[in-house]
Amino acid sequence: MFGELTDKLESFFQGLKGRGKLTESDVKAALREVRRILLEADVNFQVARDFLKKVQERAVGEEVLRSVTPAQQVIKILHDELVKLLGEEWTPLRRAKEPPTVILMVGLQGSGKTTTSGKLGAYFRRKGMRPILAACDLQRPAAVDQLERVGEQAGVPVVTNRQGTPVQVASEAKQQARAGGHDTLIVDTAGRLHIDDALMQELTEIREEVKPSEVLFVADGMTGQDAVNSAKAFAERLGITGVILTKLDGDARGGAALSIRSVTGEPLRFIGIGEKLEDLEEFHPNRMADRILGLGDVVSLVEKAQDAVDVEKAEELARKLKKNQFDLEDFLDQLRQISKMGPVENLLKMIPGAGKALKGVTIDPKELKRVEAIILSMTPQERKRPKILNAGRRRRIAAGSGTKVQDVNRLLNQFKDMQKMMKKMGGAGGKGKKMKMRGGMPPNFPGLPG
Repeated sequence: MFGELTDKLESFFQGLKGRGKLTESDVKAALREVRRILLEADVNFQVARDFLKKVQERAVGEEVLRSVTPAQQVIKILHDELVKLLGEEWTPLRRAKEPPTVILMVGLQGSGKTTTSGKLGAYFRRKGMRPILAACDLQRPAAVDQLERVGEQAGVPVVTNRQGTPVQVASEAKQQARAGGHDTLIVDTAGRLHIDDALMQELTEIREEVKPSEVLFVADGMTGQDAVNSAKAFAERLGITGVILTKLDGDARGGAALSIRSVTGEPLRFIGIGEKLEDLEEFHPNRMADRILGLGDVVSLVEKAQDAVDVEKAEELARKLKKNQFDLEDFLDQLRQISKMGPVENLLKMIPGAGKALKGVTIDPKELKRVEAIILSMTPQERKRPKILNAGRRRRIAAGSGTKVQDVNRLLNQFKDMQKMMKKMGGAGGKGKKMKMRGGMPPNFPGLPG
């Protein structure tokens, strides 16, 4: 996500180093390059022009402080204006005065509405709410079946009526939500390959029947400005209150995300960054501006950790560390918790400066599975006492896990390094200081070179 845009901006900032003052000619020359970068990222032409005009007005003649390089000054200005462009701050979804709160999901066919409806249901469940889904897409074959599967995975019930009309299904779902004590109803609707009167009429009738608190347009981020134009058309003809941009994990340019609020006038509420149910993120403009400019996103990283880490297991691990009892079972548990947070390279890029340091580094997603297979091929005694793993045992473990002895040796060396680190951390709390463990990244993390 935004990979190409971030790389080009970082290269551009490198070229600004060494200047003592930003003159008007410096700014104009620099912004011509930024304009080129934005247009290559598929940012709407008018949006890019207005954005750069505001940046130029602020940057011309600004003195560069002694402790701040010109590049940092430009980054600060660009960051501030990016945050404004993206919407200032995240806008939480409106709640109805009386439950259920109804959220109407709209968009073109293929944008990912059904999957995103399930992801939104899972999101509300994590927030402690009781959502329910309505399968109102009776146009696309197997759409109801798909929503039922997604709902089952998310642990969210689905209201269906294959013989009814979309309006009837939506009405029945609202009644069932109210009767069943569900506080949130997510209505998945049909799409078309293009916008037509029949689609708009159907969506208008559903909207009038269930009176949603939110009408969220689901746009495919991979389609770039086509997604922006579709969102604008829906906003004008139906009326929307926000946008969810999907498939951003496959879009390295990000032009739609940068353009959509300015063109539609409606905020970007969520972004889809993968196929898993948890791969739906709140869209925080300030955090996204940090990511685009290569400044990391520590807040989102911490939130992912809080969602993934089992507090009880973390407390148990803290007790083991104090007694220097950290074993391979604990090592495996730590890796599993980290894997729940998403692809490791994405997590590392959220750390300020790590994106540049890890440029060109690829992490094999199969490595965690290989590590898990090796540890699970050990006996409980071997996991608790790795010191007993002689050459014969290592050959047996390699054969049982479908790996090589070298893989087993490398894992054990990584574990020793982590064990040493954990021992130091445990010792740090020895003199009357209480230490709390909340999960962490092991050194020589599997998949990273070296």
